Amino acid sequence: MSSQQDFHTRARAAERAMRQVFPETPLQRNVHLSERFGCDLYLKREDLSPVRSYKLRGAFNAMRKVLDVAPASRLFVCASAGNHAQGVAFMCQHFGVQGVIFMPVTTPQQKIQKTRIFGGGAVEIRLTGDYFDDTLAEAQRFCTTEGGHFLAPFDDEDVIEGQASVAVEIADQIGGAPDHIILPVGGGGLSAGVCQYFGDAVHYSFVEPEGGTSLAAAIRAGAPVTLDRVDSFVDGAAVARIGKAPFKTLKKFDISNVYAAPEDRICTTILEMLNVEGIVLEPAGALAIDVLADMASQIAGKRVVCITSGGNFDFERLPEVKERAQRFSGVKKYFILRLPQRPGALKEFLNILGPEDDIARFEYLKKSARNFGSVLIGIETSKRENFDTLLTRLDEAGFTYRDITNDNILAEFLI
Repeated sequence: MSSQQDFHTRARAAERAMRQVFPETPLQRNVHLSERFGCDLYLKREDLSPVRSYKLRGAFNAMRKVLDVAPASRLFVCASAGNHAQGVAFMCQHFGVQGVIFMPVTTPQQKIQKTRIFGGGAVEIRLTGDYFDDTLAEAQRFCTTEGGHFLAPFDDEDVIEGQASVAVEIADQIGGAPDHIILPVGGGGLSAGVCQYFGDAVHYSFVEPEGGTSLAAAIRAGAPVTLDRVDSFVDGAAVARIGKAPFKTLKKFDISNVYAAPEDRICTTILEMLNVEGIVLEPAGALAIDVLADMASQIAGKRVVCITSGGNFDFERLPEVKERAQRFSGVKKYFILRLPQRPGALKEFLNILGPEDDIARFEYLKKSARNFGSVLIGIETSKRENFDTLLTRLDEAGFTYRDITNDNILAEFLI
């Protein structure tokens, strides 16, 4: 039996065993996206699993394997601030074992509460460390001291095998292999599992958040490397270092197969899927859809599957998502405007605004000892071209201004 056939057998065994715990997730043809990109496009809805992500698959398989070998095992440990924690908690309750879940002190209460609900009385949550690396180190120390089994989120062969159950379901639901699969990448466990299952029968594209391109960095270097900095906005896929075990599978792919999705653009995708389709996706769950426009020519006329990896979206983040989407789309900008400190100056500025321009933010500090004051102003409009007209009018009127929309340091401080 070849290694791929052996992996097929093990992945299918894992998928069959999962059916005792939760049903398969839907594979849905999306008419809107199919028509937009001229292809036959399906969404594999991992956002509709019992914990709203695919992570319970790997957790289930890893725990199942441990308990098959050592049925007396009763202590399982993980470190996570999100979907992995919820998957582990769910499975601890299912298997009737004790789980100790370490989470950073900075973890939002919503995620802590959901993990507690999924685990019921089977899990204990320990908040430790301001940063995930500190949390992980403490979890591993606890495992060593107490003799627990550590459940890795992606860098584990049994976890990869469990995530491959996504591919098993796709093959059964679509009647074979699709032409093209688009995979979100964080640590690489899901991608490695799907790629091992389908092998060369499918064309793959991998999508990472622009602020955490650990797979691309590893392919360039020929081995996993640690990124100097990671943007945590896409928290389900913002990983500083691709897993060693997943990279054994993913290293064969060319860098041209790997795409980087800008965080602000992901926000436009989240809003589009919510407003047009009524689908709630977290930032990582939107990655595969977000990159479709970048590969439109590749997927035209093909049967394509996008894996929507998670839907654990905290609606308290919605104002930030809307803000970032508007800025990316160019319909909202922020300026620092130099305004003369004299009567009528503000009225002159307001008369420059177009009929579709709306002031969304205005902060002005009058300083009596100066001839000019600084204004922080946010402007929304209906289409990005309106800003060309506005800026031309400002220049003609002699106003001094600075566009700080894409100045990350100033924007974070002032906006």
